[in-house]
This record gives sequence, C-alpha cells and structure tokens, in this order.
Amino acid sequence: MSSITAIASSGLRAAQQRLDASAHNIANAQTPGMRPLRVEQAEAATPPGGVRTSVQRASQPGVALEQEMVDQMSATYAFKANLRTLQTQDRMLGALLNEQA
Repeated sequence: MSSITAIASSGLRAAQQRLDASAHNIANAQTPGMRPLRVEQAEAATPPGGVRTSVQRASQPGVALEQEMVDQMSATYAFKANLRTLQTQDRMLGALLNEQA
C-alpha cells in the first residue's frame, strides 16, 4: 500500500470513529450521568504516516448537542477530503499507466 493510500485510509478511519462517537453521544444524551465519548487524534509516528486515534470518555457528564452537530459536520468534511485524496491518487496512477502503455 502506498503512503498516500495509507494516510488517506487512516484519515477515513479517524473520521468514521469521530462520526460513531458523536452518534453514540447524541443517542445517549438523555441518559443520566452519561459521560460522552471523545476521539483523540495524533500523528502516527511509524511509517507510512497518517493519523492514529483513541476513544476516551469525557471527565464530566453531559452532552452538548450543538457541539456534537459541529463534530459530525467536521468529521464528514474530513471523510470527504480523504476520499478526494484517494480519487486523485487513482487518477494520477491511471494517467501514469496510460503514458507507459
């Protein structure tokens, strides 16, 4: 797997985890004492790069629905950007193969 593919794939997984955590928080917002899930992202130190994530519980209970909606929108944009990266890589590889043929 090329580094571009690995980086974009890790970004897709991170965005999906953020969407999952936010959906969980919204679904359980009315549960008394529920501490929301938070996804922490960090640069992957090992090659080929990308991002690594960890899911943690917030220290305080309570869900801010407006923040969850912003998180979902942000994760959706990140997902789309990483998909666009994969599409661009595929187009570049296709153009390169056409030139070589």
